[in-house]
Amino acid sequence: MKEAESKNSSQKACVIFPSVQGKNISLSPEARLEEAVRLAEAIWLDVVYKDIVKVREIKPAIFFGNGFLEQLQKQIEEKEIDLVVVDTSLTPIQQRNLEKKLKTKVIDRTALILEIFGERANTKEGNLQVELAHLTYQRSRLVRSWTHLERQRGGAGFLGGPGETQIELDRRIIDDKIVRIKKELEKVKRTRELQRGARKKVPYPVVALVGYTNAGKSSLFNRLSKANVFAQDLLFATLDPTMRKINLPSGKEVILSDTVGFISDLPHELVMSFRATLEEVLEADIVVHVRDLSNPDHQQQKQDVLEVLHHLGLEHIENKENYIELWNKVDLLDEPEKHYVEENAKRFSYVIPTSTVSGEGCERFLQVLDDKLSRHHQSIMVKIPSADGKELAWLHQNAQVQSVENHDDYQLVCAKIDKVNLAKLNARVKIKLIS
Repeated sequence: MKEAESKNSSQKACVIFPSVQGKNISLSPEARLEEAVRLAEAIWLDVVYKDIVKVREIKPAIFFGNGFLEQLQKQIEEKEIDLVVVDTSLTPIQQRNLEKKLKTKVIDRTALILEIFGERANTKEGNLQVELAHLTYQRSRLVRSWTHLERQRGGAGFLGGPGETQIELDRRIIDDKIVRIKKELEKVKRTRELQRGARKKVPYPVVALVGYTNAGKSSLFNRLSKANVFAQDLLFATLDPTMRKINLPSGKEVILSDTVGFISDLPHELVMSFRATLEEVLEADIVVHVRDLSNPDHQQQKQDVLEVLHHLGLEHIENKENYIELWNKVDLLDEPEKHYVEENAKRFSYVIPTSTVSGEGCERFLQVLDDKLSRHHQSIMVKIPSADGKELAWLHQNAQVQSVENHDDYQLVCAKIDKVNLAKLNARVKIKLIS
């Protein structure tokens, strides 16, 4: 992280959001500009100028009109700007022509997010996924974006044949890298499947935290698991998925999984590349959607998150039993707003107002989690010989023990237990089911 700061902190940047007439965007232009600024700041760029530009018609060759570009050129010279961030998708030819016109480096929204992900990835899997996304993006940049397309490179037939153009060679090199990375990611996927299989044998329920970037997932994860995951007021502070075991009020152990944050217009390359990581969400017993209620655009952020979950295969997740919404950061609301949020939350059984800073709502969240995971448990009564402490210890570890009656030569235990552990228990002691 410090390397990224030293590398980019001296770079002055400007952020431009083009508000295109007739184009629907999920956030307001002002919110979208501020989000883009925060994305730039997430890799320690010094944003010295920002602007919303109304675009009536996109110019195929250069995107913007000449009048705006002349104004921007003056700002670049006056403020000594090193990098221009355009918060939209640019074609390769638009990017190249803008760089020629402005005489400085230009990147679009996808490239900016890829840059952040490149800085954040710490694990081998994360680095592979980022590299795959970079190569997929870079491959699309080869089209009409090179100045040496006319150059021919001769060679043996097995290298692509004589007369192979530079663009064909470059594309083939990238394709070979993409194939290699996909094979490595397939190995990672198989390892994950083995790990999931091992967890199912234990078995520990998995609780996956999802949400818009900077909603407070990692802070919640740290508070509940006593972990020390990097959590800072930065977009995409967490990239690599992290898992920890936590205890619920009943004593039941679950695995809590912190996942990458979502964002509006998340580049397709990233959604596809991080699918292996996001499969943890598909396999989760409970999906917990952490929302930042202090953000004025929290409703739209929710829709953006649900849209990504929908693409992953989780349709109408908010209407299912295994879904919880945490209305987070209530500590940042004023009293009237906070009161309104708390009253409104009572309308939904799956909603809990929380603050990961003060801890407000965290205990209730754990209890709701406990209740949801226990909803299909069976009530049982077990008769255990008094001298058999091993069986009682097993019950405490694998079921929710509600009461223990001590008799002369036996103990009568009332508990709730899931189907998997019930089958195991059936092979251990004689049980009597409560109707």
